[in-house]
Amino acid sequence: MNWPLELEVAHKLAQMRGWLEQERAGAVRLRGVDWFAWATAGASNSHSHTAECGCAEVLVTRDAAYILTDEAEAMRMREEEVRGPWTWQVSPWMQPQLYELREHFVQHVVGGAPVLSDRPGLHERSLPVALREERLVLLESEQQRYRQVGQLAAGAAADALRQARPDWSEQELAAACVRALWLRGLQAVHVLVSGAERQQRYRRAPPAQVVLGTQAVLALCARRFGLCASLSRQRRFGPAQHRADGAAVAMDDADAAMLALEAVALDACETGHALSMVYHALDSAYAYAGQPDTVRTSRQGGIHGYLAPEVAAGAHTEILLKRGMALAFHPSLPGSTVEDTFLLDGNQLHNLTHDPAWPSAMVQGRSRPLTLALA
Repeated sequence: MNWPLELEVAHKLAQMRGWLEQERAGAVRLRGVDWFAWATAGASNSHSHTAECGCAEVLVTRDAAYILTDEAEAMRMREEEVRGPWTWQVSPWMQPQLYELREHFVQHVVGGAPVLSDRPGLHERSLPVALREERLVLLESEQQRYRQVGQLAAGAAADALRQARPDWSEQELAAACVRALWLRGLQAVHVLVSGAERQQRYRRAPPAQVVLGTQAVLALCARRFGLCASLSRQRRFGPAQHRADGAAVAMDDADAAMLALEAVALDACETGHALSMVYHALDSAYAYAGQPDTVRTSRQGGIHGYLAPEVAAGAHTEILLKRGMALAFHPSLPGSTVEDTFLLDGNQLHNLTHDPAWPSAMVQGRSRPLTLALA
């Protein structure tokens, strides 16, 4: 069901009040950028794109729902960020008055009952793991917003790589990508770039003041509405490869090896499977490809959503995959990588970051990106 924002917020308030009953607590207090976006159906409580917590909090009791913020932020947030049935509790921005007044208000509201929090302070309790896992299953309205983020992020990556030149530095390509993201209203969570030389040495690396050369690999994570979409794309500076008969090669050997390895992981992504099954599938695929230690020396991705990742895939990550979860894996081989963000629907994966204008090939019934060859 694609709910209006107000209904989504009402649903989540009911969900949080269910937690209060279950945990016998007086309030849920959400400080983190990730949880604030979840509770408010996509609002932001931070100016900083690297901050864990922001300038506003959510406080939910059995009979009230508050936005806790300060006088410096309240007007803009009311007008531009937060909608829904919230009561605003606004304090002076100066320290220590802000902290003292806010804590006094919270204690008054809960009347001594326990407070559950994503980032617990003194005398507060952490949200139980089971409650944290509930947000991993995205509502239809969240999925719709995620599709918007994914499409915009894919377009930004394509624009940056098509503009790039072999004499650009890695940092110049990263700057072009960040600009393309901002022009689309997206925040850059990270932008990783490797040219021909460094991609052979490092699987995923921040950009350096090094010339791209014959190849560029761009991996990004972009955020809007609190949702994080990740993808990677590759470009080779030069004409497309051709067979002996003169026909263009649709997929070169490097792409074929990379996408065959990725397909093993994506095939393991089914409802009811443990996330660790994907990890072990990748481990086996790397061993078959002659890269047996890769899962131990490189992160492989996991469940996505309001963090990237929400849960990283590992040998003992036993959380079960469910319909409505988002997944992003970034397997890699020397000189090559691939990544998109998918939405799980039963045994089907819907690619949120698919770019129909990017060169692609069908692999195991899925359209997968190829290396763009442009002189």
